[in-house]
Amino acid sequence: MAVLAGPALSIAGSGFEQAKKLTEAALESSGDRLVHVRLDQRKQGIIAHATINNARHLNAMNSALMEAFVDVMAQLATDERLRAVVLTGAGRKAFIVGADIDEMAAIESAAQATVFITRLHRCCDAIRDLPVPVIARIQGFTFGAGLEIAAACDVRIAADAALFGMPEVKLGIPSVIEAALLPMLVGWGRAREIMLLGETFTANEALEWGLVERVVPAAALDEAIEAWIGRLLTSMPRAVRLQKRLIRQWEGLPLAAAIQAGIEAFARAYETDEPAVAMREFLATQKARKKTG
Repeated sequence: MAVLAGPALSIAGSGFEQAKKLTEAALESSGDRLVHVRLDQRKQGIIAHATINNARHLNAMNSALMEAFVDVMAQLATDERLRAVVLTGAGRKAFIVGADIDEMAAIESAAQATVFITRLHRCCDAIRDLPVPVIARIQGFTFGAGLEIAAACDVRIAADAALFGMPEVKLGIPSVIEAALLPMLVGWGRAREIMLLGETFTANEALEWGLVERVVPAAALDEAIEAWIGRLLTSMPRAVRLQKRLIRQWEGLPLAAAIQAGIEAFARAYETDEPAVAMREFLATQKARKKTG
């Protein structure tokens, strides 16, 4: 069961504080929730902190957790004031250790396998479909499905002791679904090595290969994420949403079509006064600097 449900996500207008209190009360009173969400209201909008809450099993993704996760992401996506989502796993031992092996071991047919892996794909797709950036806050084990979910995020910031890997081949299955994103992040050669050998690699190796954007000591993880959010909040909210959507389009388009999609996104930016406001403020700042300079 997900934390955000019904009235707790109805946060439009003056009702935000009430909804925020309802959500936080739910978080405090329900240790059995599968996905915890904390809403951080700021002057520039809302930052959502989503936590996979299965620490006893190193945040392994089972079917119930997958369904709850997709539901939470879909609810968050409806809020126009959402600016970013920080995704993490409960506890310090794991971001997400992978898919639930007990559940996979019980699969008896190709049809059941299809249902299971499609459910996991929907988790990754829910992240990619969110209209705002998703930051993976990574510490501990990040294996298999956990690495696929991290790859689906827009930014990955890892603790220096985090460990990564795609060990599926050692369990008799290939790495699939959003493992397809790995070649875009680390290149085809490195992606082949990661998936064919199934070996564990370190956070510093992940940084060197381009899989994560930053590695910091665990004690500095939240500070590093807050710094990234602070920089994000200096950008215009609708422009960021348009940019994320366009980047997603670029992934599957040939060059000419990608350029055309960019032209259309540029035009959509002018459907509101956001460009005029931002450029007016920029020009006013430049003018003031010239006077004082």
